[in-house]
Amino acid sequence: MPFLPHTPEDRRSMLAAIGVGNLDDLFASVPAQARLRGAPDLPPGLPEPEVLRELRDLAGRNLPVLDRPCFLGGGMYRHAIPAAVDALQGRLEFVTAYTPYQPEASQGTLQAFFEFQTMIAELTGMEVANASMYDGASAFAEACLMAASVTGRPRVLVSRGVHPHARAALRTATAHAGLEVEELPLAGGRTPLPRTIPADAACLALQSPNFLGAVEEIAPFCDAARGAGALGVVSVNPIALGLLASPGECGADIAVGEGQPLGVPPNYGGPSFGFFAARGEFVRRMPGRIVGETVDRDGKRGTVLTFQTREQHIRREKATSNICTNNALMALRGAIYLAFLGPRGLAEVASACATTAHVASERIFSIPGYAPLLEGPFFHEFAVRCARGADRVRAALAAAGIAGGIPLARFYPEFPDALLFAFTETNTEKEVDLLLGTLRSVR
Repeated sequence: MPFLPHTPEDRRSMLAAIGVGNLDDLFASVPAQARLRGAPDLPPGLPEPEVLRELRDLAGRNLPVLDRPCFLGGGMYRHAIPAAVDALQGRLEFVTAYTPYQPEASQGTLQAFFEFQTMIAELTGMEVANASMYDGASAFAEACLMAASVTGRPRVLVSRGVHPHARAALRTATAHAGLEVEELPLAGGRTPLPRTIPADAACLALQSPNFLGAVEEIAPFCDAARGAGALGVVSVNPIALGLLASPGECGADIAVGEGQPLGVPPNYGGPSFGFFAARGEFVRRMPGRIVGETVDRDGKRGTVLTFQTREQHIRREKATSNICTNNALMALRGAIYLAFLGPRGLAEVASACATTAHVASERIFSIPGYAPLLEGPFFHEFAVRCARGADRVRAALAAAGIAGGIPLARFYPEFPDALLFAFTETNTEKEVDLLLGTLRSVR
C-alpha cells in the first residue's frame, strides 16, 4: 500500500497555515514544464526474478576497466589493490562506524584516522594533515579558501594546468566568498612563473604533475609566493611522491590531492577521498576533522578529535570550513594501502608506473602520425598529438576493447587532436602491444 503520511485534512490545514489556497499555488514558482501532470508513464510491474534478470542484462553491458586494457587517467587511475585493503576496510566496526565524537567508544576509528594523517604528513613532507576531504577537487578548493583566510587577501592565482574539475570546484566555492580567481596561462604545457604577483594575491596554486601530465617546477612558485606574502598551494598525485620530491621539500605551505590512487578502485569516478596537509602553524585554520594523540587519566595512549568541535561546522562565516563530514571509509582504504606497501613498496609502484609509461611513449612516438604534445619530464601520463584525428583514434581503440585516452579538447580547445594516455603498474606488455597495434591500424 502507498505510504501517505498526510491526510487530505492535514494538507488543507498546512496550506491554510501558510496562506496558500491549494497545491498548485504552493508550487507556482516551479516552471510549468517542470511539473508532472498526471501519473508517470511507467511499464507494469514485474515479478522479482524478472526484475533481477533485466538488471543483470543491463549490468552485462558495462565494460569495467578492471577487465580490459585501460589507459585512462586524468585524475582516476587503475592500480593494483592488495586483497588486505578490501578485507580490512570491510570489517563491520569500520563500515558501520559513526562520526567518532565519543572517543571512549571510538578508539579504533580514531586511531585509524590518526595513522592516516601521519602517513599523509610523511608522504607530502608537511607537518600536519587532516582526516581527509570529500575528494581532490574539494580539497583543492578548500586549500585556496584557507589561504585567503590566512592571508586576508581576496585573489587566488591558479594554474590552468590544475585539473579542470578542481578549478570548477574552486570557482563554485569562491563565487559568493568575495574572492577573485585568476587563471595563470600555460606555455608549452607548463606554468610560467608570473612576472609580478599582485599585492592582494592570497596564493599561487598549481598541480604537479599537471592535468596534461607535465611535471611542474614547484619550488620557484612557492618561493615567489612566500616572497609576495602569499601561500604556495600544491596539488599532487600521491603515487608520484614515491619518486618525486614532496611538496614540503619544495617549500609548499599547503599540499592536497586526490586519494583515489591509494587503494580505491575507479568506480565510475567515485567515491574517493581527498587529502589535505599543511605547515604546522596553520593547523587551527585547516578544514575538516583533525585527530590528535593524548593520554587518559591512567597515562594510556589515546586519540581524540582535536582543535574543533562538532558545532564549529555550523558557525557559518566564522567556521574554518563548511565540511562537516568526509569520505573517511575511503581514506581508511588509503591508510591500509600505504601501510601495506610501505615507503619501499610505494616507490616500487611509482617506478613501475613511470617505466611503463616512458617505454610506451618511445614506442608510440615512433609510429608515424603520433607526436608528443609537450616536451619535458612526465610521470606516468602524457599527451599525444594524433595526425589522423583524436576522434578517429578513440573510435579505433573502443572497437579494440581498449579504454583510453582522454580527448583534451574537452577541456583545452587549443588541443583538438590530442589524447591523454596514462600507464600504471597494471598495464601488461600484452596490453601495451595491443594499444600500439591499434594505433598503427588507424588510417
